[in-house]
Amino acid sequence: MDGYRTVRVTGAVLEEFRKPFVVREFEYQVPEDWVEVEVKAVGVCGRDTVVWKGGFRNLKPPLLLGHEVFGYHDGEPVGVFPALVVSEECRRRMDTDPAAICGPGEALILGENIPGGYADRVYVPKWNLVKLPDEDFPKYAAAVCGVATLMRAARVARIASGDKVLVTGASGGVGIHGVQYLRLLGAEVYGYTRSPERARILREIGVNPVTSLDFYREMGRVDVVLELVGKYTFNDSMRALKPRGRMVLIGNISGEPLELLRPALLVMRELEIHGSAAYSKKEYEAAVRLVGEGVVRAFYEKMPLSQINRAYEIVTSGELVGRMVLEP
Repeated sequence: MDGYRTVRVTGAVLEEFRKPFVVREFEYQVPEDWVEVEVKAVGVCGRDTVVWKGGFRNLKPPLLLGHEVFGYHDGEPVGVFPALVVSEECRRRMDTDPAAICGPGEALILGENIPGGYADRVYVPKWNLVKLPDEDFPKYAAAVCGVATLMRAARVARIASGDKVLVTGASGGVGIHGVQYLRLLGAEVYGYTRSPERARILREIGVNPVTSLDFYREMGRVDVVLELVGKYTFNDSMRALKPRGRMVLIGNISGEPLELLRPALLVMRELEIHGSAAYSKKEYEAAVRLVGEGVVRAFYEKMPLSQINRAYEIVTSGELVGRMVLEP
């Protein structure tokens, strides 16, 4: 094919939904001008587990997942911004507007529409590379996506200093890193987790932990909910909102449909429900800086890529604090 070349990587391939990954060679084509990144660390995002379960019906195996990619390009430490822009207009917007993201059809998602970082190498446009302040790749693979995700959601929710904010799934990979950013905004942050031990960790980083979503009966309702869990907590989270409160739906870990149990609650309290789909390149770059400066503390467990199936058992058990990081 003119303008393309064939590349071959060794990676953990999803051959069938909900089945073990197979570590093998994987061959695909990329544009001639895309560059190679030697992968040193890749995070296992909750979005990856939804893909693994078959929750994105537009995706078909075989797939090479992984969008939280960090490693070397030409000997320099880099992160890979995971939206591979195919629209020049969107690229121009991203270069100038801190909030700009691409719409449908304007970008390919690394690890979904194009093979990703569960491999020894990945190929992307040079524009997607972001320089890292150091070579501590696992901390970036653990924390950058979570910080950038809640940075974006905070913008959508119009969070301001003094706002009372509930984050569900607060001890997971997105939650435990994103709540640290919310505290930088001056928000009063409440983090929902089912585990007393994880509640202790949230308390250590300045978050008010709650292990029941009826906490508002004693502590009062919140201005904003950032909903990372989805189906399992959505309706209880809505009850915790003040009148005219805002909810941002960010994740749905089950991949199953949501059901609105009490539409009257939405109507009578004049609640707002928004979605937050992604983050901009400038938000990604800002997250890299916060993690690099140590403003955000990274929580993670590392495993070699060859043990990816064991890693997924740990991730899907729900017992992990923070992010699982794979090292090829």
